[in-house]
Amino acid sequence: MKQNIFKYLKSFSTLPIDVDRLIVSAYLRINKIEVVKNVFVKAYVIQKKNNEEFERLEKFIEVINTEIKKFDLEAMIELFEFVISPSDRIINGAIYTPNYIRKYITDSVFNSNTIELNNIRVADIACGCGGFLLTAAKKLKKLTGFTYKQIFKENIFGLDIQKYSTNRTKLLLSLLALTNGEDKRTFYFNLFTDDALTFDWNSNIKNYNGFHIIIGNPPYVCGRNLPKETLLKIQNFEVSNSGNADLYIPFFQLGIENLNENGILGFITMNSFFKSLNGRNLREYFKQKALNIRIIDFGTEQVFKSKNTYTCICLIENKQTENIKYCKSTSVSLPTKLKDFSKISYLGLNSQTGWNLNDNEIISKIESSGVPFGDLYKTRHGIATLKNEIYIFKPIYEDKDYYYLQNGSRYPIEKGICREIVNTNKLSRSVELKSLKEKVIFPYDNMDKPSLLQENFIKNNYPKAYKYLQNKKSILANRDKGKGEYEEWFAFGRNQSLERVKNKLFFPKRKQTNNA
Repeated sequence: MKQNIFKYLKSFSTLPIDVDRLIVSAYLRINKIEVVKNVFVKAYVIQKKNNEEFERLEKFIEVINTEIKKFDLEAMIELFEFVISPSDRIINGAIYTPNYIRKYITDSVFNSNTIELNNIRVADIACGCGGFLLTAAKKLKKLTGFTYKQIFKENIFGLDIQKYSTNRTKLLLSLLALTNGEDKRTFYFNLFTDDALTFDWNSNIKNYNGFHIIIGNPPYVCGRNLPKETLLKIQNFEVSNSGNADLYIPFFQLGIENLNENGILGFITMNSFFKSLNGRNLREYFKQKALNIRIIDFGTEQVFKSKNTYTCICLIENKQTENIKYCKSTSVSLPTKLKDFSKISYLGLNSQTGWNLNDNEIISKIESSGVPFGDLYKTRHGIATLKNEIYIFKPIYEDKDYYYLQNGSRYPIEKGICREIVNTNKLSRSVELKSLKEKVIFPYDNMDKPSLLQENFIKNNYPKAYKYLQNKKSILANRDKGKGEYEEWFAFGRNQSLERVKNKLFFPKRKQTNNA
């Protein structure tokens, strides 16, 4: 999406209702659609009598026409997702899913499902601005010939934590109907605003017996960006009650538990659960249930323009099988036949150490030879210093008691407060492990369950390191721009002021990763 459009919207208003009025009015005018009956959409139409607002609309249309070749519903979806505030995007993980991905998933789940279409129920349990629901509605229209009014009322269900997102979904679906000649006074929607982690579908839908199809793109939020209340909620799910789970992980359990006995789920999501520590319980969940899973793995390909992450498509039927079906693919060459998938037995997969899905047998043989890296080094926790140049160093030399580092001046650092680390991201066949070893100043009392050392203890037992960090205090206090992603090194009372806290030295929180 072009930056000039975003700049114009930002200058127009920061309120979702104002932005939505401008986008909807522009769509209707550009596509020459007149709303006669629909009360909901008419409330968003900017009228000529509102002179100043109408002039802004005309200017906005000029910007759109110069930057978007065809302002259709797909452009609407992308624009709705694009104008989500950055803070909401970080917390809730909203992201635009390309049309061809949504269509592939939707076609796949409908082709796999044998449910009578007259009574089918399709849901997106983290619907965002409604892209997947629009694709599903179009698919149902093609297969059944039902009116959109009937499809919205009987067949389509959505949930999102943000009110403006479910409202935009209503707008998008309404515009879909209007664009296809259905101008009804009212459309009835099964769209809910609530937290999916606590939402009870059974209490909100009559005669609820699970969904035939669940599709979507679960939220992309890593554990370190989740608020405490969300972290507590995801601990209630067996797939995410250990480690520092990312938000997408419990959505698998939510989806599967809300399928009916013949249902199917289609997600595009992160592929980190194949091997990550916080994916252990999810892998075991799949294995114990022996679910019929098809995985299309995009590997390191970046499918999403606005998100640097590695993804896969998971198609999960709510029935048992002995094998996972796996395909390593690219987004431009998606598999269309079952023969495109290799079969991998659940019995050969290890939930604890990770799933080797690509060239499973070869990788398993390689990993079973030699001494595992994890037996030589602790790899359970990464260290996020936010100032590596202060804490991590290669000694210029050492003696019996000290490592010496060069950082402006030469500083001796007591060996007792240092640990040896290796950045695994730099490991390769051409680099010897010993050349990657570095030292880190580590003010904790042990490695397994570390607790922060007190200031007086550091000062009395490691005076050289204490003096060095005091010299770097002003640098350390400005880490992370004051966003609270680090914790104070020295103990202090909770009610002390921020300014007083900034006079202390700081050391970062330890993150649950595989990178150290």
